[in-house]
Amino acid sequence: MVTTLYRIIKYGLQGFLRNGWLSIATILVMILTLFVFLSLIVFNVLTNNALNVLRDKIDISVYFQTDTPEDEILKVKRSVESLAEVKAVEYISRDKALALFQERHKNDEVIIQAITILSENPLSASLNIKAKNPQDYSAISAYLNNADLDKLVDKVTYNQNQLVINRLATIVDTVQGTGLGLTIILSVISVLVTLNTIILTIYSTRDEIGVMRLVGASNKFIRGPYLIQGILYGLVAAVLSLALMAPLIFVASPYIKVLMPEMNLVNYFYGNLLVLLGYQALFGTVLGSFSSAIAVGKYLKI
Repeated sequence: MVTTLYRIIKYGLQGFLRNGWLSIATILVMILTLFVFLSLIVFNVLTNNALNVLRDKIDISVYFQTDTPEDEILKVKRSVESLAEVKAVEYISRDKALALFQERHKNDEVIIQAITILSENPLSASLNIKAKNPQDYSAISAYLNNADLDKLVDKVTYNQNQLVINRLATIVDTVQGTGLGLTIILSVISVLVTLNTIILTIYSTRDEIGVMRLVGASNKFIRGPYLIQGILYGLVAAVLSLALMAPLIFVASPYIKVLMPEMNLVNYFYGNLLVLLGYQALFGTVLGSFSSAIAVGKYLKI
């Protein structure tokens, strides 16, 4: 068994090295496939980061009547926090709202003077509410617009932000659906391309396979070296595709930083280098061995 395995690996390595141009062509195809696969991983990370940033920028605010006691507002805050759809609730008191307003308009002397002249704070206390998902804002808004809160609540900003919120929800669903569909389509194309490439490799050595049959070699022994070749193609392509991505990550990182200051693409890439290499090696190995198995099985039936 050990001797047979040794010979299979040996013949597989010999075939890999002997069919130079054909091996290069196969590896190039697999590099393209794995590069697309790696690009999808990076794109998915960027997309999730961008969507999380957008989610954090969207909220709805509840403004209370100026005479609403703080205890009643805090009671509403606790009830809102208990909702399953709610991620976080921030309470902004009337004094804090006034301080924020003055800070925002500190360079506008007219507004500052107008605030100074007023005998009391004209601003309302409010709650800023963030949902776990953009689709949940409508349910939160419905809860806040119930009859029990009418005497306390002055305004809910969901109606003003509804268009932006709905668009964000649509973007999230579209991006996730498109990414999944694109991954499936490219995976199918990759299998078909690699399968045809492996078949071409087998066709070029059809005379050797015929001789092996004549001397009584088993199908497993004939299939083994091609499986090894497929695995080698996948492993080499995995390393090269990762090496090809590295300089592109370095070049693209400053531009990504401008759009998403929270995202450091270089740190992510090199911090997860071994994980990404593992994904690439696994996908390349499965792709190469699976395609080789199908191709050899089909050829042996001829």
